[in-house]
Amino acid sequence: MPLGKGHGAPMEEESGAAGEEWGHGPMAARAAASYLESTVTPAERFSMPTTTVSIATRARTWLFFAGLTALLIAAGALVGGAFLYVFVALAVLMNVGGYWFSDRLALAASRARPLGGTEAPGLQAAVAELAQRAGIPVPRLYLIPSEQPNAFATGRNPARSAVAVTHGLLERMPAEQVRAVVAHELGHIRNRDVLVASIAATIAGAIAAIANVVQFSFLFGGQDDEDQGPLGWLGALAALLLAPIAAMLLQLAVSRQREYLADATAARLLGGGRPLADALETLERGTQAAPMAVNPAFASLYIAHPLPRAGLATLFSTHPPIAERIRRLRGYDAALAPQVA
Repeated sequence: MPLGKGHGAPMEEESGAAGEEWGHGPMAARAAASYLESTVTPAERFSMPTTTVSIATRARTWLFFAGLTALLIAAGALVGGAFLYVFVALAVLMNVGGYWFSDRLALAASRARPLGGTEAPGLQAAVAELAQRAGIPVPRLYLIPSEQPNAFATGRNPARSAVAVTHGLLERMPAEQVRAVVAHELGHIRNRDVLVASIAATIAGAIAAIANVVQFSFLFGGQDDEDQGPLGWLGALAALLLAPIAAMLLQLAVSRQREYLADATAARLLGGGRPLADALETLERGTQAAPMAVNPAFASLYIAHPLPRAGLATLFSTHPPIAERIRRLRGYDAALAPQVA
């Protein structure tokens, strides 16, 4: 099916009621809730609507955001001295600056450029059509100069959102699969999780960078003598080693939930999980064949992990396994089958 072909009525706003229709009937809502089975307890697995899961995921995401901020301040407290005040000031600056500039930072880190009005007309038509179905403004479009097929969404709210796609995505993937990838990214925007994800990437990257700065500070005698006792050095060592690891683990936990929820939202937008499942299979092959040079702090934004994955790196990936995402999408179609029949 060519990009931009109409696919039904606009998606209605969610009210929180189970079985709410998104243009595909109550069964779609139950299928989406089933898709998200691992994000809730077994008793809630098939009864919790996507709206409720979305609210729970957002709450966990904001808790994660607060946790990263507290982690940054705690790192300053462990190092001690003037570092505590410096880290508090940095936390405030990154929260405020991240709110206003996180999308610019993410786009700059990927070297993305705005997509011209006459470029990729099929992509632009698909984005406009799916945005209408999702009930959100049409996001700005950007092109990433990379041969790896991939994409991400960013922005502090739906009205100021942006979707960036790679050159490889447009060149190497069928139109139906590109449309599915777009639906996934619009799912992030509709679920309103792109702001926190972008700020989280900024803070996680800052924590790693600050740890390096503190390390050099100690190497070149940046601490006062009174801070160089065993406890001071122990706190500094803990901050240097544990803060980046803790930031990565927190980011990992919330990022996996976000991807599952965006997959479910995309399946409902598309009327089935097969297009996105097929797209994920293509993305898996493409990302392994052509790894992208991406700042690791921003890797969690992409629909498929853009960095090389081997050994222990797979255990700490910010993305859930592609095979599991595909399995859930196929299960979504299986749950939807009785309605179609």
